[in-house]
Amino acid sequence: MEPLGINGAFLFTPRVHGDARGSFHEWFRADALRAATGHGLGLAQANASVSARGVLRGVHYADVPPGQAKYITCVRGALLDVVVDLRTGSPTFGRWEAVRLDEENRRCLSIAEGLGHAFLSLEDGTTAMYLCSTGYNPAGEHGVHPLDPDLGIAWPLDVPPVLSDRDAAAPTLAEAQKAGALPDYERCLDFYAELDRGGRP
Repeated sequence: MEPLGINGAFLFTPRVHGDARGSFHEWFRADALRAATGHGLGLAQANASVSARGVLRGVHYADVPPGQAKYITCVRGALLDVVVDLRTGSPTFGRWEAVRLDEENRRCLSIAEGLGHAFLSLEDGTTAMYLCSTGYNPAGEHGVHPLDPDLGIAWPLDVPPVLSDRDAAAPTLAEAQKAGALPDYERCLDFYAELDRGGRP
């Protein structure tokens, strides 16, 4: 587990064992995640998305508490996965980091509650798998526009991106902040501390 420059984001690069039959790797280890974050994921839901090349999903986040931590990998194709610090008051507020996840490197991204998540599919049929700490809650889930120029995410776009109606209508970061719709950093830290004390398995 390698910490990224945003508190609560980690990159995991598994050891892939290969032979003439194919390959095997452990893409999720609860003990490794607990050692890095201080608590477990508390698995509530597992999602899979299949995307054509150029599909852009996100930036999505959930109200904290309870928020929604995610653990993401790519089992087919390739994607550029982006974590955005949407927590007001955070020293890295508005900052983003991008990592390539694909079927060759088998890397995984772990993001804490309160962080935004988005990805761009780089190939047709790209399949992302992600584990979630809480189930789907439409009333508590929100988005920030992934093409917000103030965020300035460097998407490698050589074709017009394909967005859902919801993502295309999402507010900018400034609009979401002005509306008071973003997670609060101190509240997130209190929530993380509660998880560390055993608030989640």
